[in-house]
Amino acid sequence: MCGIVGVLGNHEAAPILVDALRRLEYRGYDSAGIATIDDGKLGRRRALGKLVNLSDMLVHDPIKGKAGIGHTRWATHGAPTVANAHPHRAGRVAVVHNGIIENFKSLREELLNNGAEFRTETDTETIVQLCMSFMDGGAPPKEAAEKTIAMLDGAFALCFLFDGEEDLLIAARKGSPLAIGHGEGEMFVGSDAIALAPMTNKITYLEEGDWAVITRNSVDVYDTNGALANREMRELNLSTQSADKGAHKHYMSKEIAEQPSVISGTLSHYLSQNRNAIDVANLNIDFAKTTRITMVACGTAYLACNVAKYWFEQIARIPVELDVASEFRYRAPPMDANGVAIFVSQSGETADTLAALRYCKSQGVKTMGIVNVEESTIEREADAALQIYAGAEIGVASTKAFTCQLMVLFALMIKAARENQQLTPAQEAELCRAMQTLPGLMNQSLALETEIKTTALELSKADDALFLGRGAMFPLALEGALKLKEISYIHAEGYASGELKHGPIALVDETMPVIVFAPKDDLFDKTVSNMQEVMARGGKVLLITDAAGAQEAENGTWKTIIMPDVLDALAPILYALPAQLLAYHTAVHKGTDVDQPRNLAKSVTVE
Repeated sequence: MCGIVGVLGNHEAAPILVDALRRLEYRGYDSAGIATIDDGKLGRRRALGKLVNLSDMLVHDPIKGKAGIGHTRWATHGAPTVANAHPHRAGRVAVVHNGIIENFKSLREELLNNGAEFRTETDTETIVQLCMSFMDGGAPPKEAAEKTIAMLDGAFALCFLFDGEEDLLIAARKGSPLAIGHGEGEMFVGSDAIALAPMTNKITYLEEGDWAVITRNSVDVYDTNGALANREMRELNLSTQSADKGAHKHYMSKEIAEQPSVISGTLSHYLSQNRNAIDVANLNIDFAKTTRITMVACGTAYLACNVAKYWFEQIARIPVELDVASEFRYRAPPMDANGVAIFVSQSGETADTLAALRYCKSQGVKTMGIVNVEESTIEREADAALQIYAGAEIGVASTKAFTCQLMVLFALMIKAARENQQLTPAQEAELCRAMQTLPGLMNQSLALETEIKTTALELSKADDALFLGRGAMFPLALEGALKLKEISYIHAEGYASGELKHGPIALVDETMPVIVFAPKDDLFDKTVSNMQEVMARGGKVLLITDAAGAQEAENGTWKTIIMPDVLDALAPILYALPAQLLAYHTAVHKGTDVDQPRNLAKSVTVE
């Protein structure tokens, strides 16, 4: 969500801060700002809307200084306004904050009673007012920040900047991620490593409850008990080109087009040398002894888990329980001692998913993370972790991360089925060969883009849409609906095809597009029957199927998109591409902000 950067540098901080914030735009935001120290004095610039508005302001009203902090805000407390934008300042202290301070009301009331004057609607202003109150009482900056951090409840990542302190930043994290970058006589702070990639690849991740005192030549990290903590500095392989759109108009378009390549790369990490078996090293999980798998995630990652449930139960014969992370731990579910809990998150920082992981660890359950970000919190805290190797995904609407998550889950399922004696070596080799056909089939599917773009023009005129699928295509219907509504703002719902007559069919008329995912599989005939129910009521059916399905389905569809033939189990991965392209081109036709849709954030680091 909110993006944080900090710089103690040898060059003017403002352009470095803005460039780093630009690399955090994918998180979603509605305002941006920076603060610097120049000649010992705090200066600040903030602007509403896109980061370009802040850049324009800095051209006409520049700000100097080689130490500074910056922020892109995704509004929680208080509307998106310049007054509510970060950095927040009170007297001699400024701060940027990602997260939510849960006890801000009681702190604010106490500060008001002591004469503080608040100028914003945010919980964050409480932090600077509290810190300034300690400094007014005679505490030096380090002590004032330490006392302030100790009084905060909730989830937060913080970076403090102080009047008169040109060689000092204080950073803290609890629940929200924060990284420190090491340079040559320079230091940096960022919400994630990608923000720091142009400056350094030497990263120290703060752990839960840590706070750090940072100068240009040193970092002292203190743990939640106030003891000095030795946190490892790691050298990461950070690409400075990953945020480039290339020849594409939008990141989402680029990331859809990258899927054949990234899927091929993912496969290379999980296939054995002869490419006839799955090779997952150092997993330390015995699926032969696993009685139940619990999968927990949010949003698109949760829908990837929904697809994987079909695979694990039908092929590996291991029962799977699914839950959205935001509900999971509040049920306090009893956990199976012989079970495995799998947590899927593109960022590896999703607050709800991380909280669910910690609950499962507290119950003594073996945990596994499936993530896309090296050294993310979920990867570090889970007992085992698998990378999906999708590369940086900048567009808020997940595309290549979704298909890579599915690919890794399918590979993990094969390993589980083999250990559970549900697959012979020959059957495993057959599935591995089928997986290796996906990049080529994806390229064939991307060749349908012109046809899909034409169809999307008609879809863009609709106010509502239904998506239908059976079996493992049902979660894909949910994902197709999610993609359409989050970037085009068209109301869309996904349903299991058999549920159509239990309510949604009441919505069907000649203006209602109904998108049906139906490869020619064992469930095809039943799906076609549901499709006929729609057409009998004047509904507009867009059928996405293969050549055999198109031939067998009766005439009367509004449009039919013919996909390449693919192994039934892998169809949800391949059919994700037309779902993504349909949503993308519909949004482009409507003129919405494809990469940063309103009100959404890429990395959801608050509950």
